[in-house]
Amino acid sequence: MFTISLIPAFKDNYIWLLTLGKRAAVVDPGEAAPVIARLEAEGLTLESILITHHHADHQGGVGALVERWQPEVFAPAAESITGCNHPLRGGERIEVLGQTVEVMAVPGHTLGHLAYYAAPALFCGDTLFGAGCGRLFEGTPAQMAASLATLAALPDETRVYCAHEYTEMNLRFALAVEPESPAVQQRVAKVAALRAAGQSSVPSTLGEEKATNPFLRCEETAVVAAGLQHAAVDRSKTAIFTAIRAWRNSF
Repeated sequence: MFTISLIPAFKDNYIWLLTLGKRAAVVDPGEAAPVIARLEAEGLTLESILITHHHADHQGGVGALVERWQPEVFAPAAESITGCNHPLRGGERIEVLGQTVEVMAVPGHTLGHLAYYAAPALFCGDTLFGAGCGRLFEGTPAQMAASLATLAALPDETRVYCAHEYTEMNLRFALAVEPESPAVQQRVAKVAALRAAGQSSVPSTLGEEKATNPFLRCEETAVVAAGLQHAAVDRSKTAIFTAIRAWRNSF
């Protein structure tokens, strides 16, 4: 199994670096400079780039990396991605650094959004965050709810490598949705301690997300009640998701 480490980018982005010996792959390189610096410092050769979606902070560095190393570039076929030479739609199995990676279609944040699963690691871009989920820039609430359900079906020990350090902010909302939840309260304290020490809150585990992330808990009594208080049209999972996503947008 490859080793996973993070490369900070921009204000709060995470580019994920996968290494096996001196072989490397990166996930969502929004900018090239920190990736190049890391690869050169460690004498690594970039073999593969995995892109989850087309937003610039996830693919902006691809051109420079392709020019330097000519790696494989795996990316959504339905979106415009610089340098893509392996277009994907979800359902494929690809090989990255000798490891089989499952490609999952998870529309919602964007229509072509992909996630990459190499057990136990899940690289989910802006679909699932620590204690939250991405905004719906292109897809529908029903699409995003279905995509989150697809991810939630993975094993609880799955490690969730999302692309932003949003957990502390998201937990403030999770606490508003479920103020009596001991699991949310405990995670608030845990993440506050990590951030105070200058450490990342990512990755989490899928089990932790199922216990504390309101967008994965739309059938739980407290979350249903919160959704109904915030204009959910009925008690269905999609209606509750729609209501709490709209609430989060203005929170």
